[in-house]
Amino acid sequence: MIDALRNSVAHVFVDHLDSPSLTDTDQHHLSRVLRVRDGERVTASDGRGSWRSCRWADGGLRVDGDVVTEAAPLQRVGVAFVPVKGDRNEWSVQKLTEIGVDDIMLLAPTRRSVVRWTDTDKQLRKLSLVAREAAMQSRRVWLPRVTAGVSLSDVLSMPGVAVADPAASFAVSPDASNRANPALIVVGPEGGFDDDEIPANVPRVRLGDTILRAETATLVAATLLTSAAAIPTAKEAQ
Repeated sequence: MIDALRNSVAHVFVDHLDSPSLTDTDQHHLSRVLRVRDGERVTASDGRGSWRSCRWADGGLRVDGDVVTEAAPLQRVGVAFVPVKGDRNEWSVQKLTEIGVDDIMLLAPTRRSVVRWTDTDKQLRKLSLVAREAAMQSRRVWLPRVTAGVSLSDVLSMPGVAVADPAASFAVSPDASNRANPALIVVGPEGGFDDDEIPANVPRVRLGDTILRAETATLVAATLLTSAAAIPTAKEAQ
């Protein structure tokens, strides 16, 4: 079943798998950009774990397989980070999605934040679209949850949270059996967090032995977390 996803010429998200219908943007992308030919396989997903194989026919999708459902992650993993300058936020969201992060959170400005958005909703719409396109490219069937403007205090109160800190004594392990691993890692701005921004009871974790740029740290955190996460199995929907 997984091979059908990997070998499809394109992967799209639709509202209804019973009668998959493309948005105008996706239809244009498949027909004009990818130039999908009649008879080629396209997989469609609802973004909530279910998907099915289709065939491209006359500029649309024709159902060509049963609905398959992949179980939800046994352990959701997340990365929260402070927005940075330029297009690096989009790049980070794209890569976090491709790696397999479930929850992507962009924090509200902290003391050393350089970027302070005036329209968070607009930025969230743009980043959600980036995540959707990255999920299509990487053949995900569970869309990640992208949020923006989340306060640092709210994130630090979430279960399984830890703050990335190059001076921490504990290093995140890619070993799934290591129960000390966090489920959510918070990456600070380039200058880091002030000591009094992080309560003493919040764990700190080391991502490696070098000082990483903020966007690099998000990817390292994502790689370590997803490597340790349990991989669900796919089962055909009844």
